[in-house]
Amino acid sequence: MYKNSNFLLFALIIIIAGCSLEKQSGLNRSMQNLTAHYNILFNANELLRRKQESYAASFPDAYTELLNVYPDTTSQSGSPDKDMELAITKANTIINIKEQSHYIGNAYLVLGKARFLEGSYFDAVEYFSYVVRSFGNNFPLAQEAMVWEGRSLLYLNNLPKAKLVIDSAVQNINPKKPGKSFTADVYATRMQYNINTQNYAEAEEDAKQAIEFCSVSRLKLRWIFILAQLQELNLKPAEAYNSYTRIVQSNASFEMAFNANLNRIRIQDNRDGIKISKIDQLRKLLKNHDNIDFFDQIYYHIGQQYYATGDIDNAVKNYKLSIRHSTKNQNQRGVSYLRIADIDFKNKADYEGAKLYYDSTLNDLSPSYPGYQLIVKKSNNLQILTGLLQTIAREDTLQMLAGLDEKTRMTHIDAMVARKAAKEKAAAAEAAAAAASANNGDPFSNSFTLSNPDAQMLQNGQNRQNGQNGQNIVSSFYFYNTNAVSQGYTAFKRQWGNRKLEDNWRRSKRSNAGMPTNAGPTTGPNTTTDKLAGLTGKAADSVRNVEYKQQLIHDLPLTPDLISQSNIRIYNAYLDLGNLYRDVLEDKKEAIAAFEKMLARFPNNPDKPAIYYNLYRLYTDIDATKSDMYKNLILKDYPQTAFAKIILDPEYSKKLNDANAGFNVFYNQVYDLYEQKQYAQVVSAAEDLLKRYPDNRFSAQLFYLKAIAAGHQEKLPPFLTDMQEIVAKYPDDILITPLAQQHLAYIHANIDEVAARPIVLNNEDPNEIPFTPPVAYQKQTEYRKTYIPSPQAPEYRHPVNAPLNGLTSVTTKINTQLTAPQGKLSDNHIQQPAYVLQQANQANPDSVTTTIAPPVIVAQNIASIFSKRDSTHYYFAINVTSGTTNLASSRFGIGQFNRIRFFGYGFKHELMTAGPDDQIIYIGRFFSLSDARKYAKSIIPVLPDIMKVPKDKYSFFIITKENLDKLADQKAVDSYIDYYQKNY
Repeated sequence: MYKNSNFLLFALIIIIAGCSLEKQSGLNRSMQNLTAHYNILFNANELLRRKQESYAASFPDAYTELLNVYPDTTSQSGSPDKDMELAITKANTIINIKEQSHYIGNAYLVLGKARFLEGSYFDAVEYFSYVVRSFGNNFPLAQEAMVWEGRSLLYLNNLPKAKLVIDSAVQNINPKKPGKSFTADVYATRMQYNINTQNYAEAEEDAKQAIEFCSVSRLKLRWIFILAQLQELNLKPAEAYNSYTRIVQSNASFEMAFNANLNRIRIQDNRDGIKISKIDQLRKLLKNHDNIDFFDQIYYHIGQQYYATGDIDNAVKNYKLSIRHSTKNQNQRGVSYLRIADIDFKNKADYEGAKLYYDSTLNDLSPSYPGYQLIVKKSNNLQILTGLLQTIAREDTLQMLAGLDEKTRMTHIDAMVARKAAKEKAAAAEAAAAAASANNGDPFSNSFTLSNPDAQMLQNGQNRQNGQNGQNIVSSFYFYNTNAVSQGYTAFKRQWGNRKLEDNWRRSKRSNAGMPTNAGPTTGPNTTTDKLAGLTGKAADSVRNVEYKQQLIHDLPLTPDLISQSNIRIYNAYLDLGNLYRDVLEDKKEAIAAFEKMLARFPNNPDKPAIYYNLYRLYTDIDATKSDMYKNLILKDYPQTAFAKIILDPEYSKKLNDANAGFNVFYNQVYDLYEQKQYAQVVSAAEDLLKRYPDNRFSAQLFYLKAIAAGHQEKLPPFLTDMQEIVAKYPDDILITPLAQQHLAYIHANIDEVAARPIVLNNEDPNEIPFTPPVAYQKQTEYRKTYIPSPQAPEYRHPVNAPLNGLTSVTTKINTQLTAPQGKLSDNHIQQPAYVLQQANQANPDSVTTTIAPPVIVAQNIASIFSKRDSTHYYFAINVTSGTTNLASSRFGIGQFNRIRFFGYGFKHELMTAGPDDQIIYIGRFFSLSDARKYAKSIIPVLPDIMKVPKDKYSFFIITKENLDKLADQKAVDSYIDYYQKNY
């Protein structure tokens, strides 16, 4: 019997082995389901679960900010993760071999989760959406896939599609089977969506639902903490206090419970009717040695309490204590740095110190920290912000002094000089103390050195002396000796002052081959540096104080005209500040503050419609009541403006752009006739086009084209009439009207010669701008020597009009009064004109104009064919993504612009191709990057008026000659644009 049983078992095995698992049969399907589910799929999900737990354990929670709903930390290593690759292999095994099993959809879900955990969110979305489409009959599987797809889309910032997916998951919830509906995860994902869109009221309700259905203790406690944070944001302190209490009384991690207790103390005002000092409660926590790893957070919260009461000094003191006691929480250290940076910037106007603290913030904060990118932008654009705020502060101070009587004014000026001297003396003493502290090995000197540029340099020297183990490494190298560096640095500053490290730094008058800049007032040819040469100690300090006092007196706006110019500079600074916060930093609250200050200080400015429109848009997601207020002001007071038309008809902007595009086609046809010297046809076609498009934004350019075409066929009188008509009919045109005014000025200065011509315009080249006087006719200036015929380009000189002062400024009529035309419509946002100061007529040579550089992006070390080696040969380039478009009319517009703004510089504009689909207009040469940036700042706001191609067809950048020669095709152009964004 025993032998027979063995025989039967052996025969059964042979039969099973002989059956191919690839055959469609119930037995094969059962076997594949068994092995796929309990072997391959189980192990793959275990790998994913352990990886998720590992990531969650290392997730850098920032308890001072809203927590992420899920502690997702994605893989950042360049090499593939072995566990993820193994999970992917197992999933592919099910798909390719176990094709008869019921777990093909689960395998694709594993692939999506693996890609999600690797940070490949695009791939993850594809897998999850495939599961939803192909396995929708498996309700739990499809519901889980929708949750993960929604989370992936949120990471991709694809909010509209994320909302559709999440809403579908919410609608599919089965209240009778909440577990199979993944109800908790659905509400949690919608909570993250509402947090991302700042809809905190809805997020609070989603948090309550997610907590109710959650069965995972770790996530449930996390969501309770987030609920408390949302209740704080929704101004429900009592409910928030109760939610934090739930965390404190639970088995939450020590760190979460500790932060919940901190937040309870922060929001609690009374207990049992007795007022309790929050600072005292926080200090009690310092006495508990168990909290030693959290002293940094305690000191930070103490600092926050002091800051809330206006005690800035004690706030900074505790922020620095927080930094000193930071042992393992890098984010907390970074947040403390950030608070000090903001105080230096906003409260103390110590911009150098702010820059150092912002840099330290970025070194310590994790890139995943909420608001990290905004901090990067603020740090990179700090120089721009500083210049604008300093302009406002300087002009306000000068106006305040000008309004005082002589005796009081001099008393104030003497006090300002004394404060400046005391501040410099204190800075020198702190630098010396930092050096001594560094030599003594004080471990707590970092918080000082990071707030003082001199001290930081000395501390960096000390850091280079110390090894990783903290032991002192002796070195004879001069710059490793902090005493020697300190003495040398102090001696250098006494003799040379704060000199920028650049070529010819010793010379007080460095040769400037580039554009002249208006860097502020000067009191004469003998600068402060000249007078300080050879002086040290008190003698040098005395000279600096005298120079500072003389400069203040010299800059006082003591006449109505100077007050008007000062107001123009303040207005432009506020406008640029608002635009910078809105467009570059994307900080709506600060942009609102800047624009509302403009309205308060300049209530009668003519740009009110544009400012109202900006405030209407900025308040849309912040305060609906104020948004409606500004919208109604536009509709009531300015119903005929483009802003009112856009509000009433959201398609108005598109219609206007379509009309402009159609006009451009016809304009180019007319210009082609002009290039062919078909002047009579140009006049006829232009007149017809002006009748069809009477109010087009390019009408002035077409009228001018008609006038100069006619000028090639007629004597002076009708041409003179046309130029006068342009000035009268288009007074606010920023491109043509100044050109017509130049022509009129030339004609009146040379009336006899021009009137005697049989044809007023007799130049052979139709692209040459009329009435361009030779250099020999121009008066000698400081920047231009007596004319000597030479093949070389003329030297640089001041342009007739200053480059634009602002991010979206445009040049207005020459006027030193507070007048400006209305803003112009833009595809992305409304551009506002700024009040522009005419440099040619300035009686005050020391007027301050703020130069704004393009926003800087942090450079990355990546391999590239491009470089920065060619540092004296720059061009401003416009890339048009069309190989067939005729760009002659656009180049003609560039020539007009250069004639108006940069006459005498010798700029040329050339055309090159980069493959079959790209044409590049490049303008230059510029001898420095700063010169190229100034030109870019001036021309970019008016490019929509110059370029006769759609705005989405061209882009612009600054490029060196060496890199320009490498743009052989579209791929090279795209590669350079990426390089440019990262390195410039």
